[in-house]
Amino acid sequence: MTKIWNSNRLLYTVTSDFFGVTESLQTIFTFISEVIEENKENEELREVEEKNHIKTGEKHLSCSQTKQKNLMIRGVKKSFTCTQCGKGFSFKHHLVLHMRVHTGEKPFTCDQCGKSFTQSANLKLHMNIHTGEKPYKCSHCDKTFSRSGDLKTHESIHTGEKPHTCDQCRKSFSRKGHLTEHIRVHTGEKPFTCDQCGKSFTHSAYLNEHMNIHTREKLHACDQCSKTFLRASDLNKHLRDHTKEKPHSCHLCGKCFPLLQHLKGHQKIHTGVREYMCFACEKTFISASSLKRHQRIHSGEKPYKCSDCDKRFSDSSSLKRHERIHTGEKLYHCTECEKRFNQSSSLHRHTKIYHNK
Repeated sequence: MTKIWNSNRLLYTVTSDFFGVTESLQTIFTFISEVIEENKENEELREVEEKNHIKTGEKHLSCSQTKQKNLMIRGVKKSFTCTQCGKGFSFKHHLVLHMRVHTGEKPFTCDQCGKSFTQSANLKLHMNIHTGEKPYKCSHCDKTFSRSGDLKTHESIHTGEKPHTCDQCRKSFSRKGHLTEHIRVHTGEKPFTCDQCGKSFTHSAYLNEHMNIHTREKLHACDQCSKTFLRASDLNKHLRDHTKEKPHSCHLCGKCFPLLQHLKGHQKIHTGVREYMCFACEKTFISASSLKRHQRIHSGEKPYKCSDCDKRFSDSSSLKRHERIHTGEKLYHCTECEKRFNQSSSLHRHTKIYHNK
């Protein structure tokens, strides 16, 4: 008797009997197909749950396993269908898990912080945050992680592997979820909508930051001057004002920047890369934010409203300039005569007229 398939659940054998071999092989290949289909559905469920802000620790298939999976998957029947979206599953428990995406049911709750999850495995992974357990160790630098997915993302720093490529601009990413988010720049999809004003966003984190505008919560405080900010990114930018630190320099012209993304945006001036295109007029831009601002010309959208007079603006910088009219704040001062202005353009005009510069 020869062993040919070994799993954690089943052990199949083939006898030397000629007629028994054919039947056993058919049973084996059916089982293999079902296991591979289960792996596929686990992967699909993981991607859906990532979109709903749930991380899993499930291991990804290797390239060879993925190829094998695609070859075997075609003959497997999907007997269980979602009545909400029509998606099919080969296993009933996967349909049950999938339905929670539609119902919002999260039956597994953390007794430490009250956060809820759709699967017990996700709760178990979450508990590592409270216990501090980090069972996944990087083989390159010994850094440890609480989730296998985080380890895989980290290891791509060492390997440089970015297997997920955008077919629009050929930009590559280490994780499929990052590619999915990036593609929204090209498609214009904004699946996260504010229930207060209807504004939509490409990422849930942007929606969370936006909600602070409605509540006027200023959650991030500067430890240097106690000034508070709606967004952590705004605080980080403000902190550069205290340190005057500009650690990122352009190797082509020597210009320095406080933030890496500012340097990357600047370098596109040298390379001429304009990867973001407006589908309305085909004008191209070097950054997604520039494209977004431009698109408001076509849509007429003015999402930024003055809290003092209800006047609306298409971009935040215009709103900030306008608000200085109400506050009387004058940030820009002349180094020659100390006169102050509320706009940089006014200072520039003053300097040119009165100081011949």
